[in-house]
Amino acid sequence: MRLSGKVTSGLGRAHVFMAQPHYQEQFKKVLEVSAWPGTLNLDMDNNSLKDYQNLRILSGLEEGDVTIKSKPFRIKGFERDGRSFGGATAFLGKISSDKENWIGCAILIPDLTRHTETAEIISGSFLRELMPCKDGDILEIKLD
Repeated sequence: MRLSGKVTSGLGRAHVFMAQPHYQEQFKKVLEVSAWPGTLNLDMDNNSLKDYQNLRILSGLEEGDVTIKSKPFRIKGFERDGRSFGGATAFLGKISSDKENWIGCAILIPDLTRHTETAEIISGSFLRELMPCKDGDILEIKLD
């Protein structure tokens, strides 16, 4: 399955969650490396919205019939110092800006998110710099 979307800036809060050791241990199992402490946000294009909605259904965030096959990886939440850190679901894939050079990544769908049309991408690298890409660029993801 392939999804595409436009790079957009988020709220800049993902690093607080991404840097947590409990999450990093789990991200290593999915990505096989530590995750960069932040996410890259992609606003899904119209042709990708249905498939992205299917990922949200597989994550348990929406109801409906699933029409795709993609293996979800569960990221467990935890509590630390009286603060709750929610769980998420990850879908392993690769991301590209030119459809020739692909970088390992995962779509991360937090249990508590307001994003219904924006995919949060995690990777072992700072994707904005490695690809490079900027707000408004169109990127493609192919899921494993």
